[in-house]
Amino acid sequence: MEQPNLSYINDLSGGDESFKEKLINIIRMEFPNEREIYFKNIESKKFKEAAEVVHKLKHKISILGLEKGYEVAANFENNLIQNSELGKVDFESILSAITDFLASYDVIL
Repeated sequence: MEQPNLSYINDLSGGDESFKEKLINIIRMEFPNEREIYFKNIESKKFKEAAEVVHKLKHKISILGLEKGYEVAANFENNLIQNSELGKVDFESILSAITDFLASYDVIL
């Protein structure tokens, strides 16, 4: 399985460590809340609202270097719009990998 990484962030920052840390800290602040909202919407079968959160999360997935993960998220978003949970397990495994990655990242908020 693809793992989150900082390749895109490193490229984007162009060596500016301050910019890199700011971007990572934004992800670290926003991701847990968006993840929680996603799970609440899925649990409540609010697929349209869940799709909106998946849309936001897929950009973070991309920024964290998960190219295949982005495709999984995009497909899952489209499925949710069609009231289908197809792709849920794969998407949630991506969320888990990102959660673990961010928990282990050593930047102070």
